[in-house]
Amino acid sequence: MTAQLDLAQPNNNDQPSSRSSPLLSSPSLPMATSYERRLLAAADLVLSADAQGQGACLPELGVTADLKPHQLDGVAWLIRRYRLGVNVVLGDEVLYNVLEQRFIMPRRLLLTGTPIQNNLSELWALMHFCLPSIFGKLDEFLSTFKEAGDSLTGAEANKANRQFEIIKHILKAFMLRRTKALLIESGVLALPPLTELTVMVPLTQLQKKLYMSVLRKELQTLLSFTGGSSRHQSLQNIVIQLRKACSHPYLFSGIEPEPFVEGEHLVQASGKLIVLDLILKKLHELGHRVLLFAQMTQTLDILQDFLEMRNYTYERLDGSVRAEERFAAIRNFSSQSTKGLMRDDNQIGAFVFMISTRAGGVGLNLIGADTVIFYEQDWNPQADKQALQRAHRIGQLNHVLSINLVSQRTIEEVIMRRAERKLKLSHDIIGEDHRTDVKGGVLGNEASDMRSIIFGLHLFDPADTTTETINEGTTSDTINVEKLAKLKTMSEKVVMMRSHEPSEKDERAFEINPNFADGNGTVIRRASDSISVDPGLNEAAYLSWVNKFKEASRSIEDATSELGRQRAAPKEKFLKRVVNKKKVEEKRFAKWETLGYKTLAVKEPDITACQNISDSGCVQLVYGDCTNPSKLCPAKPAIIFSCIDNSGTWGHGGMFDALTSLSTCIPDAYHRASEFDDLHMGDLHLIQLDEVNCTRSLDAPLWVALAIVQSYSRRRKVPRSEISIPDLELCLSKAAFSAAQHSAIIRMPRIGYQSGSQRSEWYTIERLLRKYSSLHGIDIFVYYFQRSSRQQTGSI
Repeated sequence: MTAQLDLAQPNNNDQPSSRSSPLLSSPSLPMATSYERRLLAAADLVLSADAQGQGACLPELGVTADLKPHQLDGVAWLIRRYRLGVNVVLGDEVLYNVLEQRFIMPRRLLLTGTPIQNNLSELWALMHFCLPSIFGKLDEFLSTFKEAGDSLTGAEANKANRQFEIIKHILKAFMLRRTKALLIESGVLALPPLTELTVMVPLTQLQKKLYMSVLRKELQTLLSFTGGSSRHQSLQNIVIQLRKACSHPYLFSGIEPEPFVEGEHLVQASGKLIVLDLILKKLHELGHRVLLFAQMTQTLDILQDFLEMRNYTYERLDGSVRAEERFAAIRNFSSQSTKGLMRDDNQIGAFVFMISTRAGGVGLNLIGADTVIFYEQDWNPQADKQALQRAHRIGQLNHVLSINLVSQRTIEEVIMRRAERKLKLSHDIIGEDHRTDVKGGVLGNEASDMRSIIFGLHLFDPADTTTETINEGTTSDTINVEKLAKLKTMSEKVVMMRSHEPSEKDERAFEINPNFADGNGTVIRRASDSISVDPGLNEAAYLSWVNKFKEASRSIEDATSELGRQRAAPKEKFLKRVVNKKKVEEKRFAKWETLGYKTLAVKEPDITACQNISDSGCVQLVYGDCTNPSKLCPAKPAIIFSCIDNSGTWGHGGMFDALTSLSTCIPDAYHRASEFDDLHMGDLHLIQLDEVNCTRSLDAPLWVALAIVQSYSRRRKVPRSEISIPDLELCLSKAAFSAAQHSAIIRMPRIGYQSGSQRSEWYTIERLLRKYSSLHGIDIFVYYFQRSSRQQTGSI
């Protein structure tokens, strides 16, 4: 359809006479303020003109465009208001003061995706910017619609409902909304169904102890909060620490076991990860693909370790991933459809796409997934809604299942209830439905977000931790077998909710709760019913909880001291093994000294010696030959890092030939180490080159580091194994420590990204490089080697 458009000046002679609104003539209106009458009169003026102008032909405006029917309706809507001289909103509080006070704008048009996110003040800011003479002052607006912005029930809720109707009537005149729901209803857009689930997850014992530890540490701040003396920043820090305890204990330093060994403890330490593990296992069996969202990149690191342990293929996107990597990841993931897919060993493409909630922009298209899991929720519920649209959008062919994991009876549940209230406020004011569901009361914005979150702490029962710690009489920090069985049943029901056929349009959002109290199993209820359990602002309950928390803390301290004594025995055994290992090494070194052999293996660095090193390192990807590093940063000491196996046989081609041409003492040192049984997984042999044993002139000191990270066995079908990531990390820590001691940079070829290999392996390696570069304050250059005749050297 083609429309000719020409924006002429508004014709004020065509303005219609005001037509009385049903709201103006309602019996309750005599109680309305003059401000409320003014808003209604302005809205009726515009709507009456709108009714007269509908069906009229568009004027000739000199612009040619191909428009769909709903787009043509929108353009006509805008032109009618333009001719009437009305500014409008197409629906974030913008940089309001700057725009209002420093710019002269006779005509104003605002475009926004979220007209209201948190409260009525945001809505007023948008409307006042467009129509300041009509919407007046903020105080006047808030006092007029106070009931609509507060949490009310009973008789007062009826007044709030009337105010919602008035606001909707006013906004209808000045705001044009085009949502997916409207387009689907009109038949313009066809999308598969979307089912949203909130899954309540229990904390493990370790998480409860950490949660209590954070609260005990901040007890004075919490006590001073009711008196109003606590700073917002300190309260926000408490909330962040509590959210970390809910996500995973290993987000706190010193919690994961030392020395760290990959194992089931990674999963069993977190209730969320236990449930996620059960859900992913079922989704993998059924051939679904997953978008996995988290707020913190540290959480993504833990999830990445988990996916590696379970051998799930994945992609990752966050701020640390380079542009070329994220484009390749998105292309690879989006090209694989889940339609009719049953997972098998030959399937190409990632099973999980890990992504931080705000990464990639709202236009990111990831319709290759039909399941969206939020491991952590955003402070702003609209951010999670926009993140969900990356999968539920045009091109999606499957029923989309959205799963929001929330730790039960914690700060996360309080934040989730607040998000529900904000979304309901948005729906009540600008939603398509003109009725207000009063099952749980009309819920609006809190007076203070942080205040409501802190007061919501009383959801957590400190006595629960005390009872379990004393009654179990065990050092176990995991969920017991009975609860684990119930979580497995709940996870199966979560996955099966995709096939649920609702009887009503609004029954697509559910809350699922594991029932540990009795044998009735999982509790499933509509999300609209769950809003009624919002804790709200209850200062009396909060003070009672603080006193209860003090008593529980004393009992937990006694139980913790006993737990410390029980854990001392395994620690003593570990120290004994360390002493025995040291004695064996001393005997071996004495034998080597007798035979005239001196090992070149680097000792494991002392982490405490690294604490004062500057955090100034970086990782750069460059073109060139890493064995000829003088072309970049000449006269700079360098360590050439190369991965090798423990076979004792020097290979041919690639890095083998490049290192041999650099110096024959490199393969000689490797062979000699093999003769004396000095090639062990995780060893790093550091060979220093000089003018005598190097074929090139040296402008600065140069070393070659041989990292033993691959095992070799002739009995295997493929004798040489893949790179061992734990051994690679150990070698990188040694190389980075050595580089810091010699003020050197590290040069290495790009590993873990060969043709046909999993891209996820490179993500892991790059993360390790950035970790040790930052820890030791060194620069690491990763080289792409171009085999064509035209080679270039320089940063990518």
